[in-house]
Amino acid sequence: MLQLDLHPSPLGPCPANVGGAVTAGNQDADGPLPGSCAPITLETMTTTPDRVYLDHAATTAMRPEAVEVMHAELLRTGNPSSLHEAGRRARRVVEESRELIAERLGARPSEVVFCSGGTEANNLAIKGLYWSRRSEDPRRDRVVFSSIEHHALLDPVTWLAAHEGARIDVTPVDRQGRVRLDSLRESIEETPGDVTAITTMWANNEMGTIQPVREVVEIAREHGIPVHSDAVQAAGYLPLDFAATGLDAMTVTGHKLGGPVGIGALVIRREVTATPLLHGGGQERDLRSGTVGTALIAGFATALDLTIQEQERSSVRIEALRARLVEGITRLIPDAVVNGDPETGPQHRLPNIAHVTFPGCEGDALLMLLDAQGVEVSTGSACQAGVPQPSHVLLAMGFDDAAARGSLRFSLGHTSTEADVDRLLEVLPAVHERARSAGLVRSRGR
Repeated sequence: MLQLDLHPSPLGPCPANVGGAVTAGNQDADGPLPGSCAPITLETMTTTPDRVYLDHAATTAMRPEAVEVMHAELLRTGNPSSLHEAGRRARRVVEESRELIAERLGARPSEVVFCSGGTEANNLAIKGLYWSRRSEDPRRDRVVFSSIEHHALLDPVTWLAAHEGARIDVTPVDRQGRVRLDSLRESIEETPGDVTAITTMWANNEMGTIQPVREVVEIAREHGIPVHSDAVQAAGYLPLDFAATGLDAMTVTGHKLGGPVGIGALVIRREVTATPLLHGGGQERDLRSGTVGTALIAGFATALDLTIQEQERSSVRIEALRARLVEGITRLIPDAVVNGDPETGPQHRLPNIAHVTFPGCEGDALLMLLDAQGVEVSTGSACQAGVPQPSHVLLAMGFDDAAARGSLRFSLGHTSTEADVDRLLEVLPAVHERARSAGLVRSRGR
């Protein structure tokens, strides 16, 4: 974990102000006034303690340790690209964070390229590889990707098709939401010389289904095709080893791990050439120009480090909570259907996601009724919230429109408790009855 420069306070440790601006109200000649800041805990960070949050796959609560590290850095001044002491100090924080992230992900520090988040990292990966590989050989104009990718990859690929003449090849999935390797191999081996890149997410954000990333890499390696994987959902619950998988690029982000929103990384092999999206000062191997956010990076590294240290123990605890949730739902709502892979583990499913279809109900109605009872869940990807179309992930898995619209995603995280699950189960029967009645009324009116 990154080390903080802390000063004592009757209320707990507080970051010392080193090299940064202070206000008259919290500073005297000898440093910050005793008691001028309160300790940061999950309790002090929680603004709605009476509510139950079961949408951790969208974003999860920041870890207090990450907040403390960021607090310390936000009180300091220094551009990491500057040569004076303040700049050198900021650069040390950035590079120590980079080394920590690389170590935890099985990568070299020089392979970690900081970005604003998962969406930018995915765009840099797929567009950067496409432009670079096509400039080397104009015949390379095909992008191969799975039918269940997050819109942060789906939309860049369709943009390349609309604006850059890319041909897109969609790999189908099975009923559990797992890439069909036979279809992928057949697609690639037909004309391998025209493929710019293959992208397959490590774990699906709606189902939690884990993809056969190593097998995809083996197929691609036979033809020298680079492979990218969006590991945004996987990083918190699976041991990731970038070098061991043979991947060429991998996306991770901070806010899914208890870090801040606005920071992520594209882990990309030094030997891989990608065309940058942004041009400017040449930061981040000239792949992502722009002044890097020292505080964001420090918070990201701290959260990732803690998450991976606790990963094995946390996964067991969260899987038990999920089992409690699933057992309760299927007992209270007998016709509810739990989707995806029923098994957990590195080859099957993430431990924190339960995706459930409620026949005869609209997912949006269930969501809003649960929200009114203080329980927060999702109908799928938060990036598609409010969009009336059924999930493209569920349709790709063979669900019909009604089933796709009548589903909820329950996702647990590091702050989840048995009390959270029990509160959901307490209010769900009445919520389900109201949603089902509303669905029947609508169906009669059609």
